Amino acid sequence: MKLAVRFITLLLVISAAACATQPPRFRDEASARLEQLRLQGGERLHPNEYAGTLQAFFKGDSLLLANEREEADRYFELTLLKAELLEKTLNEEKAREQAARERAEEEKRRAEREKKALEEADRRARAKAAAEERAKREAAEVERRKPKPQKEPQLVASYTVRRGESLPLIASRPEVYGDRVLWPLLYRANRDQIRDPRHIWPGQVLRIPRNQGRDDISEARRYAQEHPLH
Repeated sequence: MKLAVRFITLLLVISAAACATQPPRFRDEASARLEQLRLQGGERLHPNEYAGTLQAFFKGDSLLLANEREEADRYFELTLLKAELLEKTLNEEKAREQAARERAEEEKRRAEREKKALEEADRRARAKAAAEERAKREAAEVERRKPKPQKEPQLVASYTVRRGESLPLIASRPEVYGDRVLWPLLYRANRDQIRDPRHIWPGQVLRIPRNQGRDDISEARRYAQEHPLH
């Protein structure tokens, strides 16, 4: 900051002194270049390099005051060379910073794309899992509603009469005939212990005939219709 103040003060002095004569050809350009570097942040970012450039300019102004114009112009040209190098450094740094910002932005965009892709994959996975779960429940419900296969009754060869039972009731049992009108088959097979088909007693063991033909079954139905048991 002190150098900048000194630079501005010296410019005013030299400008006043140079009114009487033509200034060296590189001085105005060097002065403008220094001001441009300052505005670009050269004094703040690279104080040493900026101070060296400013010192070369001050040296040129000192020589100009001593009326050594040719030597002064060489220092003003040196100022331009130093300023060019510093400006190149500033531009390179600016380009690197810009590239870094662009990489950071690209990385941010890439991370956002990956995040969205993961979220979409997760959403699809959840939707698939939910669909599979629904399908399982629906299949289970269909299976539950299917009629259960009826077990084939275990047919018996004999039957023990229980209290309150009748021949039609015994004939209707699935393990006997599953048809109450076939009671005459039981009556005929057990005539040795049944005198009246209306009267049977608990504890009686009845034989269950199994080798009847179609005619025997038809006859039993006819007989049951003609001799109903009430």
